[in-house]
Amino acid sequence: MSVDPMAYEAQFFGFTPQTCMLRIYIAFQDYLFEVMQAVEQVILKKLDGIPDCVISAVQIRKCTEEFLCFMKGRFDNLFGKMEQLFLQLILRIPPNVLLPEDKSQETHSYSEEEFHLLQKEIEQLQEKYKTELCTKQALLAELEEQKNIQAKLKQTLSLFDELENVGRDHGASDFREGLVFLIQNSRKLQSIRENVEKESKRLKIS
Repeated sequence: MSVDPMAYEAQFFGFTPQTCMLRIYIAFQDYLFEVMQAVEQVILKKLDGIPDCVISAVQIRKCTEEFLCFMKGRFDNLFGKMEQLFLQLILRIPPNVLLPEDKSQETHSYSEEEFHLLQKEIEQLQEKYKTELCTKQALLAELEEQKNIQAKLKQTLSLFDELENVGRDHGASDFREGLVFLIQNSRKLQSIRENVEKESKRLKIS
């Protein structure tokens, strides 16, 4: 059997030409075996009708096997020649023929240099894509950080609003006055705490 893969022919036929020839070979071989078995059965029946026949069934089988080997050798020789003709002249696509799905290669063919340039351009585009992807990830991270800062700023402004409301409740007209009021109260509370701590220590000592 041929060892040429014949990949382009397999693309067209849907099977490799070698597989086709192998199936034909097996079919012919099976048919040869069946014919020899049928011939052997006919000979055995004929011998049964001959009285005092000295030829046994074992001898007939031996002769059948020898003849089968002879025929198989002749068949293999002829089939090898037939296979060459089929693979070279019938099941082969000529080098100058393109399949319909490959017609675009005829109008858009590339030289080796053009192919390398195209490959280089693809690599550059891939690098550019990676760079843009990294930039996008950095921008997304920065956007997330800005969202966190905005949330903290909103929280701080909300705290200032609460402080301003507290100042208004205690008679402060604006935020600055309210902040001064809170600082003064904070100092008063701190002074009271210190006095309480001192009194507590004095009581423990006494």
